[in-house]
This record gives sequence, structure tokens and C-alpha cells, in this order.
Amino acid sequence: MTDEKTRTLSRPELLRGTEEVIPEEDIEKRLLSGVGGLRIKAGFDPTAADLHLGHTLLLNKLRTLQDAGHHVLFLIGDFTAMIGDPTGKSETRSPLTRDEVIANAQSYQEQAFKILDPDRTEVVYNASWLDELGTEGLIRLAAQHTVARMLERDDFHKRYQSQRPIAIHEFLYPLLQGYDSVALKADVELGGTDQKFNLLVGRHLQSVMGQKPQTCMTLPILEGLDGVQKMSKSLGNYIGVTESADDMFGKIMSISDSLMWRYFDLLSFRSLEEVARLHRQVEEGLNPRDAKMMLGVEIADRFHGAGAGERAREAFIARFRDKGLPEQIPEVTIAVDAGGAPLPWVLREAGLVASNSEGQRQIKQKAVRLDQQRVEDAALRLEAGQRLLMQVGKRKIALVELVKVAG
Repeated sequence: MTDEKTRTLSRPELLRGTEEVIPEEDIEKRLLSGVGGLRIKAGFDPTAADLHLGHTLLLNKLRTLQDAGHHVLFLIGDFTAMIGDPTGKSETRSPLTRDEVIANAQSYQEQAFKILDPDRTEVVYNASWLDELGTEGLIRLAAQHTVARMLERDDFHKRYQSQRPIAIHEFLYPLLQGYDSVALKADVELGGTDQKFNLLVGRHLQSVMGQKPQTCMTLPILEGLDGVQKMSKSLGNYIGVTESADDMFGKIMSISDSLMWRYFDLLSFRSLEEVARLHRQVEEGLNPRDAKMMLGVEIADRFHGAGAGERAREAFIARFRDKGLPEQIPEVTIAVDAGGAPLPWVLREAGLVASNSEGQRQIKQKAVRLDQQRVEDAALRLEAGQRLLMQVGKRKIALVELVKVAG
């Protein structure tokens, strides 16, 4: 690591976007001690090809710690991905094949390096030590934890109480994740709040095996575009890392003004002082839309290179100007189930009509447009994942984001 890339972190910078540090005294004793070179681990199971911005919370924190002189271990769970992390799941996940995992892993690595410095990141695959663990090693590992402790995990407890199956291999997952910390001699492990149990298993196994237990840092789960449910592809409320700059920018512009500050806190690399100053400017009269554009430009630049965000901003403004639309358009997020929702109902939920029957009447009168296209089918159903400019007549207009309701 080169000295010119290393900087000292303040306590507020370290804890920005951090939910909990376990044990808390490690903040001063370990993380702010002025000694760099801690081995910082974060694991990613490549169960899909693409990351979304919710995944990047860990990457952002890794980059912050990397810039403070610590050694980042970007762990790809090519072994554990074939088991499937049971965290937060109400049923056993279908296992992936090795080929699927390897293909996804390559994609993850490419996307991660849009945030992490590749010259200062060690990429490791847990199959390299878990493949060698063997049957005897696995039995010895399993002997370090009890079924009762496993059932303390909230998701396992709920499934057990509701008599939903828990496969034996799912109990192995926290143990294997914990053993990763032993194999890597991790000083610190990062994970979402839903990973707290697994991170603590790592501390326990390190202690049992004669290592100094790792510090656990948990980060919050990022809300999706609806501001309610966690960001998820299945809910359609996500911003994908591989999406175009225009799509990224447009989706940032669709979030609520209150959610914008949450995104600034968790996703932006602007300093805390800059964000606080921007917040004051909005309170004093700056249009929140302008602040949101700054965030959109930053996010688009991060994943598509300098200048991409400004081009996306100009294209966004031009689309509205060319259509003769007002600059200030209400933005609405509506949750729909897996089967979608009828257009009249969506119009009502968006506040564009007073009732379903009025929505049907306006459609029949050819007064409804979706993305500037007239719609005459009152039976049309809209699906989660769609983002539409809706108009009823000349004066009623809204930008509507449809997300999947959590089931």
C-alpha cells in the first residue's frame, strides 16, 4: 500500500453507515488506534450474476477502510454459494452448480472493482480451504456449536416454530462462514445486520482455535426505491450496478426527498460536512431536485466513469423539456403483488383519479397517457419493476414507480 493513498479516519467517518461494532471498545482499541494493516474481511456469495446498490454498502465501507491503510480481503464464497445462505429465508434454497457459481463470481469481481482499488484488494475463494476441510474437519467444526445455539437465530427459530423444514446443511453455513475467518486470520469482518449471528460464530471459532476474535461491524440494509422494503431484484425496487447511467440517474431521481438523505449517508462518498451543508441549503430553499441530481451524477460517475453522470443529467432534463412537461413532477411509489395491478387502480393510488370507476372512464375518453402514449385498454395490468410517466388530461401528471409488495 502506498503512503499517498492512506489517510487517517475520524470516528464519525468510521461509523458512518455502521449499525454496530462488536465489541464496542474495539472502535478505539483496534480501528482508530492509528495502526494500519488490519485484515478486513467481507464475504459475497455469488448466487446471481449482478450486484445492486444495496450490496455496495459493504464495498463502500471496505474502500473507506482500505484508504485508511487496512488490508481488504474480498471473499468470494464459491463453496458456500453452493449451499446457499439461509439468512432471512423461510425455506431451503436450491443449490447452485459449480459452473454457475464461477460465472457469477467473475461478474462480482468485475463489479466490485468499480469501488475497490484492485491493487490493494486480495481476492480469495473459500473453496480453496473448505474443499480441503474434509469429513473429519467438518465433524470437528460441527462439534464447536450446538443445535440450541443455532436455533437462537431468528430465521431458524421461526422456521422451527412454524414446522417448516430446516435442512442439516443449512446449520453448516454459519460454521463455514465462521471458519472462513479462521482460515484468513481476519481481524475485522463486515456484514449486514442480518449477518450478525454468522459474524459472531466467526468470533467464537477464532477464540476456540487460539486466534484473537475478530471485530464485527454490521451495516444497515438499504431500502429500495420505495423507501420501505429492502432493495431487492425480486421486489423490483433496486438500482443495478450494471444498469446504464441513464437508468441509474433516472431511478435516483424517482426516490422521495426523505429517502435521498438516507442514500447520501449510505451511498455517497461526499464528506459528512458536505452532506450536512447540502442539507442546510435545501432547508434554506434549494430545490431538493437539485440535490438529488448531485447524487445521481455521483452514482452514475462511479459505475460508468467521469462525465457519465453529467451526460445522464442532461439527457434526463432534455426528455422532460422535449415533451413539454413541467420540471416539478410528483413522484409516487406503489406496491403491487406478483400478478401486477389494473391500470385504473394504479391511477387511483397515484392520486390522478378519485376512484377506479373514474380511472376507467378517463381511459375510455382517451385522456390517459403512459410515457406520452395514449392508452385505451382499461383492462391493462401494470407490473412491478415498471417506472412510468402517467398523465390524466393535461394537468394531472405523476412519475410512478411500481414495486413488488413483500410476500
